[in-house]
Order: sequence, then C-alpha cells, then structure tokens
Amino acid sequence: MTLIIRIALAVLFLDELIVGGWNLVSPETFYTHFPTADLTPPFSEHYATDFGGATLGIALLLGIAMVRPKAHFVVPAALAYSIFAVPHFFFHLNNMENFTLGEAIALNIANGVVALLGIGVILLTAARDRRAAGATADVGSPANP
Repeated sequence: MTLIIRIALAVLFLDELIVGGWNLVSPETFYTHFPTADLTPPFSEHYATDFGGATLGIALLLGIAMVRPKAHFVVPAALAYSIFAVPHFFFHLNNMENFTLGEAIALNIANGVVALLGIGVILLTAARDRRAAGATADVGSPANP
C-alpha cells in the first residue's frame, strides 16, 4: 500500500512542481499557454506569482511525504493539497462560461481526479497504518506469542 501512496504523492508533487514553478518563474507565459488558464481573466502577475510560490510550498510538503511516507508527513501534505484542490475543482465546475464543451470536460475530469487523489492518499495512509497497528497487536496477543 505504501507504493501506491508514494505513486499518488509523486503525481501530485510533479503537478504542483510544474504548475508552481512555471507560475513563479514566468507567470505571463503560464497564463497564455497553460490550457484554459486564459479563460478566467484577468491576468494578474501578483496573483500568479503568489500562487506559484504557494504551490511550490505544497510541492515541498508532498515531496517530503513521498520520500518519507509516514503518516505525520503524508497526512498534512495531502491535507494542504486537498484544501487547495477541492475548492479549485468546484470553482471551475461552476465557472465554465468561456470554455468549449471539450475544455470543460477535460478540465473538470483532471481537476476531479487530482482532488480525489489527495483525499485518497489520506484514506490509504489511515488504512495502511490501521492495518499495521492491527498486525502488531495480533503478534503480541496470547494466541500469537
């Protein structure tokens, strides 16, 4: 189960690293060339660079959790990501005025998948640790000395 958690964290880490880095280093090209970013105007360099920095902060947490997938790293990192990703999904779901049908479908599927991935990482980590705690308790029980 830890491998699945690491893979999910890697996907989220890479997503945040690319989006955050691009926004911080070149906010105008991100706005112009990232799919659908220019469909929710206006462009603001201030917001784009702030978003890029915050996104890189989340990427750092996800990277640490990916390398050391202990619950005390994974849960805060995935929660930080989810606090962003879930409202982001609902924002786009409710703001589709300038989108083609194809753009709307692709964007909402992509945003929904990564939002669910963040929540899934938390649930998988809890299940993994609950299972490990149960196995440890079974080893020390009188039936299994």
